[in-house]
Amino acid sequence: MTAITPQVAVVDFHHARGPEVEFWVDDEGEQLAQRNDWSLLPFMALSDGAHAMTEEFSYFTLLHGGGKSATARTPGVPARTSLFGIACTRQVRADRLKRRSADVTRSTVQKAVVVISPTARGLGELRQRLGAVTAAWFAQEDFSDTTILKEFHASLARSPAVHEEGKDHYFGLSLRELIYEFRHHTLALVKCLLLQRKMLFYGSRCERLCMTQFALISLIPGLVKNLQDAADPSLDTYAQTATRATALRTSERGSLLAYMGLPLQIFGRGSFFGPYTPLQQLDILADYDTKSYVVGSTNSLLLQHKERYSDILINLDESNSITVTSPSLRSALVLSPADRRWMDQLSQTVLDTWDPENPSRPKNMGYAGSEDAIRLQFEEYLLSLLSSMAYQVYHESQPEAAVPASVANTEQYPDPGDTAADFNPEFLAMWRATHNFALFDRLTRDNRIFDMIEPRHPTAGGLSVEDVQRRLQQSVADLHLDERVRGGREQLGKTFAVGRERVGAGVARFWAEVEKAREQRQAKRQSRSPSTGHARLSNDVEREEDAGSVQPPAAATSTITSTPTTQTTSHQLATATDTPPLSPSSPIKASGAGPGWAASLRDRTSRSQWQKPTVDTAQLQAAARENAAKAGAYLSSWGSWAKERVQQGRGGEAGGGGGGPALAAGPDSDSLSDAGTGRGSTAREAGR
Repeated sequence: MTAITPQVAVVDFHHARGPEVEFWVDDEGEQLAQRNDWSLLPFMALSDGAHAMTEEFSYFTLLHGGGKSATARTPGVPARTSLFGIACTRQVRADRLKRRSADVTRSTVQKAVVVISPTARGLGELRQRLGAVTAAWFAQEDFSDTTILKEFHASLARSPAVHEEGKDHYFGLSLRELIYEFRHHTLALVKCLLLQRKMLFYGSRCERLCMTQFALISLIPGLVKNLQDAADPSLDTYAQTATRATALRTSERGSLLAYMGLPLQIFGRGSFFGPYTPLQQLDILADYDTKSYVVGSTNSLLLQHKERYSDILINLDESNSITVTSPSLRSALVLSPADRRWMDQLSQTVLDTWDPENPSRPKNMGYAGSEDAIRLQFEEYLLSLLSSMAYQVYHESQPEAAVPASVANTEQYPDPGDTAADFNPEFLAMWRATHNFALFDRLTRDNRIFDMIEPRHPTAGGLSVEDVQRRLQQSVADLHLDERVRGGREQLGKTFAVGRERVGAGVARFWAEVEKAREQRQAKRQSRSPSTGHARLSNDVEREEDAGSVQPPAAATSTITSTPTTQTTSHQLATATDTPPLSPSSPIKASGAGPGWAASLRDRTSRSQWQKPTVDTAQLQAAARENAAKAGAYLSSWGSWAKERVQQGRGGEAGGGGGGPALAAGPDSDSLSDAGTGRGSTAREAGR
C-alpha cells in the first residue's frame, strides 16, 4: 500500500494570470506539487468550457517522481508512478460574496476544488463526496473560511474511497449507458484498446467525456487497479515486475485472472492515459516516444488536426460518431459474424431492460442486463479470446511430427483457423504485434490456459439468416457513404446558400425597378391629365360643328311645317333618346335626327370626360348602341306611318275625295279628320 495520502487543493481563475493553484489544504500537498513540477495542474482542473456549466468535473493523471527533485523519494512509493486527480468546478456571482478581495474584478468568481488520489479505485464515491463539499463551500459565500475543506481532507485520510472486489469499477457512467449509446461499436472500442492505438475522445461535457473512457477501460478485468504506468509514456513498472503465476486456486477469481495473464497491460511503455488532456499537453501526444494513448479533449481545435493526433476519433457530440483515420485499423476493427451475434444478444438484453428514469438498473430489477452481468460477459469474451490465442500459439509451436492430438489431449478443440475467423484474423494478426500481447504471451506460455477455458468463441457456429443480414448491413456501413458524401453535401449547401442570396438580391432589385417604373408612369399620367382634358374638349366641339354643317340629301329629307307636330315629334325624339327636349322653334328634319342625337351624345360624353378623366369605353359604346337602336326604331315607325297615309290619300282620290291635302295633315288624327271634313263639304258645294 502506498504511503501517499489524498491531498486537497483549490485552483482559482485569475483575471490576469489565468488558472493557478491558490492554496493547498495541507503542506504535504504543496511539497508534493513542488517536488514533481505539476505546472499543468491548474489547466487540468479548470477544463475548457467549464465556465458555461453550473457544476463540472474533470479527471486527469499526474506523474509522481518526474520533477527536478525526483531524487527525494516518498517512503513506500515507487520512484516513478501515476497519481489520479479529480476536480469539481463551480462559480458564484461576485456581488454575493461576503468578503470580496481586491483580485476579484469580474462579475463571477470561478474556482475548483481538487483531490489528488494515489489510486483510480473508488473515484465514483470520491466524486459524490467532492461535489457535496464544493457545493457547501460555495454556499458559504465566503472563500476565506476553509474549515470545511480541512475537515474533508482529514476524512479522506481516515477513510479512503476503496471498494470491495467487483465494485471498484463504477465511475458514474454505467456500462448499461455505454452499451445503450454505442451498441455493437462497444466491442470494436474494446478491441481497439487491445491494439494500443491513438484513441481521441471529444465532447463538450468534460465529466461525460472522462466517464466514457473510465467505463471503457473497466471492461478489461483488473486494469483499473493497475494503472500505475498510465501518467507518462516512459513508465513501465508493471511489465518489469510482473511474474508468471505458477499456482491456480479455482475458488478465487483473482487467482484465475492472474493465471490467464490478466490484466492486459494497455498502458505501459510508449502509452499514455489522460481522461482530460488540455492543449498544454499536446507535446506529449506529438512526442516520438508516444506510440499509443487514450485521451479526451473538450477543445474543438483537435478536431481540425484529427489525422495527426488520432487513429480513431470518438465524437460524443455528434451522436457518438466514430471516425477511423487509419485504413489498416478500420479493417482490423470489423466485427466478425460471431462477434456481431454475441454483441447483438448483449445489446438486445440491455434494450429490453432499459429504464429511461434509471439507466443504471434494469427496469425489472433482474440480473440479466445488470452491471455485473455485462462485466462478466465481457470477461467471458476476453477469456475465450486469450485461450484461443494461446492455443493458436501452441499449435504453431508444435513441429509437424509432434505429439498426436489424442496424446496432447487437444482432439476436442476446434481448428485454430476456424477460431481465428470467429475473432477476425486481421485483428488477431495486429494484436500479436502489440506490447500487451507480448507480456501476456510471456506470462502464460507454459500454463496451457486453453485447458482451463475452451479455445472457442462464445457464440461460435455456422452462418444464419441473421448473420447474413448483419453482414449486408456491415458491408453497407463499410462503404462510408456518409463520409464520402459529407464533403459534397457541405459544398452543395454552401452553393445553395450563395445562390439563394444572389436570387434574393436579384428579385429585390427587379421589384425595386418595377416599383420605380410604376411611380414614373403615375407621375407622367398626373402631369398629362389636365392638358388631355382640354384637348378632348376641343376635339368634341370641332366634331359637333362638323356634324351641324353637314346637310342630308334633298331626296331623303322632308320638312314638317306644322308647329304642333314639330313639338310632338321633338318631344318623342327626346323621350326615345333620353336626351333633353329640343326647342320648338328649331326645325327637325326627318333624316337629320341621327346627327342631332349624335351631337347630344358627344356633348354628354365630353361633359362626362371633362368631369371625370377616366372613361369606361365599354359602357359608353353600349349606351351608344342602345340609343342608336331607339332612334332607328322611331324613324322606322315614322316612315311606316307616312307610307300608310300616302296609300289612304290615293284611295280617296279614286273614290271622289281629295286625298292630296290629307298628306299635308301630318300624323295628327284630329287635324286629319277636320281637314278632310272641310275639304269634302267644299267639293260638294262646287258640284252643286
